[in-house]
Amino acid sequence: MFKRFKKHIEQNFPYLKGSSILLGCSGGIDSVVLAHLCHELKMDFALAHCNFKLRGTESDDDQQFVENLGERLGRKVFTRAFDTLGYMDTEGGSVQMAARELRYSWFRKLLKSEGYDYLFTAHQADDDLETFLINLSRGTGIVGLKGIPAQNESIVRPLLPFFRNEIFKYADENNIGWREDSSNAETKYLRNKIRHDIVPELKELHPTFLENFQMTQKHLQSSSQLLQVYKKQLHSALFKVRKDRVEIDIEKLEALHPIKDHIHLLFNDFGFTDWSALEDLLNTSSGKEIRSATHRLVKDRKTLLLQKFDEDKAEAYQISETQNHIRTPFAMRIEKVAEVGETAPNMLYVDKETLNYPLLIRKWQKGDYFYPFGMKGKKKVGKFFKDEKIDILAKQKQWLLCSGQEIVWIIGKRADERFKVTGRTKNIIKFTLL
Repeated sequence: MFKRFKKHIEQNFPYLKGSSILLGCSGGIDSVVLAHLCHELKMDFALAHCNFKLRGTESDDDQQFVENLGERLGRKVFTRAFDTLGYMDTEGGSVQMAARELRYSWFRKLLKSEGYDYLFTAHQADDDLETFLINLSRGTGIVGLKGIPAQNESIVRPLLPFFRNEIFKYADENNIGWREDSSNAETKYLRNKIRHDIVPELKELHPTFLENFQMTQKHLQSSSQLLQVYKKQLHSALFKVRKDRVEIDIEKLEALHPIKDHIHLLFNDFGFTDWSALEDLLNTSSGKEIRSATHRLVKDRKTLLLQKFDEDKAEAYQISETQNHIRTPFAMRIEKVAEVGETAPNMLYVDKETLNYPLLIRKWQKGDYFYPFGMKGKKKVGKFFKDEKIDILAKQKQWLLCSGQEIVWIIGKRADERFKVTGRTKNIIKFTLL
């Protein structure tokens, strides 16, 4: 097994040579064997052990075992005890989910604080098979069936090609001890039930079941890669990237068949899951939208507008009379000048005496109106947006410079007549959007 492991690392992870590695070690056979293999390969690694405090003295004994293993191998060991049940009470979810969130959150912090390049986890081929069957039982697409990725950003899983029986054989041949988690024998958990009851039956039905499974996953991974190529082509043809959003032509999108499968392919990466609602959005009225945890998708006439959530949650910002610049929600210089000079859409000259401080920068609201520069009479800001063919997302992101309740400037677009510089102006203030 060591020769295969060495070849696997050299062929698939050559960049690990010279890298520093944090190895997640529970004390179970998979992570202990992985530690021994990395040690034999003379890799630069340290061990990290999570004590979830779920099995009393057993949990503490696991920690002690990993600390002793690190001492035998001459490796640094990091340990952390967690109040897993307390975390569950606060955050909800299952024991397994709580442990997973706590584990990976701590691992990420260790990678950053201690300067490690990669995290090794000891997922192996049987774990991959169990995950495949779990996803299959719940209903999934090709993404859920193609298996646990060998690498996900800084997380590397170098044992994925090896099945549990190979790992047991290596441990036996090299007199490697490990800790057995008593909860692994309980079949009340879905994964354990699949491991102990279903997989043995499948192996008995077909002697080469495990090898056939790996071959099937390779085919699925190849199909997934082809699908990704097709998705890139569709994105290039349909998704027009602008400064702060993506525009998708609805007519072109509706020409794809089957539409629901194409919608899933194109929008799954943005966190959307309600595919019926997304399909309905194509035929609904302008202004309707749906949201995922990270993005919003808005219907705007014949276009869908895709935008990541604006992180700026503040509704308004004040500008005092003494300020000469602002940095949020955007950068703007404020200065007193002797005369009106260069003009541009990002510049505004106003008569200081017409201003009431503090000034306010806020978003557009329905019912807002102003007196457009160079025109007589007032106009609703919403009507101005319509005449200028400004789309829904741009309207929602538009900032206004206000003096009290009065709009001084639709920033970057149109000034208000009431604040203009005249022959009677004594003090001129210049705003420059940077």
